[in-house]
Amino acid sequence: MPQSSTHLSKHSNRLRVLSFNIQVGIDSGNYSDYIRNSWRHILPYSGRQVNLARIAEILKDYDLVALQEVDAGSLRSHNVNQVEYLAQQAGFPHCHWQCNRNLARVAAHANGLLSKIPAEVVIDHALPGMIPGRGALEVSFGYGKQPLVVVVAHLSLGHRTRCNQLRYIADILSGYEHFVLMGDMNCEYDAVVSELRRYGVKAQAQHQELPTYPSWKPRRQLDQIVISENIYLEKVEVLAEPISDHLPIAMDICIPGDLASNILDRNSVSNFNP
Repeated sequence: MPQSSTHLSKHSNRLRVLSFNIQVGIDSGNYSDYIRNSWRHILPYSGRQVNLARIAEILKDYDLVALQEVDAGSLRSHNVNQVEYLAQQAGFPHCHWQCNRNLARVAAHANGLLSKIPAEVVIDHALPGMIPGRGALEVSFGYGKQPLVVVVAHLSLGHRTRCNQLRYIADILSGYEHFVLMGDMNCEYDAVVSELRRYGVKAQAQHQELPTYPSWKPRRQLDQIVISENIYLEKVEVLAEPISDHLPIAMDICIPGDLASNILDRNSVSNFNP
């Protein structure tokens, strides 16, 4: 595996995080591609590995990467777990995934997290909905009562179901002081923050529009990184990398010094092996 290092150190409490709906390695250039290339969602496609290699190059300079619409190993991906593959190619020593919908081994829909920091706790959550298949991946870094908690999610299209899913996620986040929520929310940023705050979660507001969808002519910010109020936002941007039908969104954050020390101290003695 390529060598890599996190931006988190004793001299800096900075983390670089990114969220990307990769559409299982399928490139899209217009709406007609959804019909013309629909077979690529269920059958092997020779260009998929080329696109995954391009994605891996984008991910290398980040510390935590949330992935949505990633395949956990099935017919369409040549039985390659794309989370593991991207971790190896981009130099991430740790990765975690949850398979939310396995369609007769033809397609294994999953969320994933790539990390340069070992985790303490990993929990899979099945999100509520009339049709099963949506999930949230909860990963905790550091020990004690107040770790850094990262949640990766891909929410439903329907408004009512999405609100129920955000309430479920709010229940997860309400017990933590420091959190990062990343994923394809299928709604605008303000809607996510207002719903979380409705249930007492101290989510930080954002004051700029950062459209991520569709990648060829972005109009809506469906992809988001939501952080707790006590995490300092240094920079946020959408990357002009139209590989999937979504653009990746990236954020540089600074976490409190005691939290950074907590994570580093645990890393120095951890025998964690994903």
